[in-house]
Amino acid sequence: MNSVNKTRLQVLESLVKDEPSRIANLANSSSWLNECLDRVNWVGFYLLDKKELVLGPFQGKPACVRIPLGKGVCGTAAQNNEIVRVADVHDFPGYISCDEESRSEIVVPLISGNRLIGVLDIDSPVTDRFSEDDQQFLEAFAETLVRYL
Repeated sequence: MNSVNKTRLQVLESLVKDEPSRIANLANSSSWLNECLDRVNWVGFYLLDKKELVLGPFQGKPACVRIPLGKGVCGTAAQNNEIVRVADVHDFPGYISCDEESRSEIVVPLISGNRLIGVLDIDSPVTDRFSEDDQQFLEAFAETLVRYL
């Protein structure tokens, strides 16, 4: 991981380490990540509530409120407990469109122990916006954040 991303993770940790509120930590994390990344139009969280994901803190336009597990990019990542990176959302079977400007998306599950908490969801108006390096950084971002949720 490059030094810029290491610094970003250190800033994240400083934002969340002394705050016990999950909502506050998710809100500041989405804001910080939105500042770190270029060419994104939505950064936020969906939290697991029984068998669906429910909208949590985010930066961007209003979004879909509830997503069933296994549906869309977020529901697929949550159900499979794996990162889903989509170069063109219009090619993703069952894609759920919340913002018509979105073209690519990456979703990172938030897992504590063996338990799914929710997902980190990031959309971009640029096709094929998210690289392998982005994925590695976002996975480390999610792992760091989960320690404080």
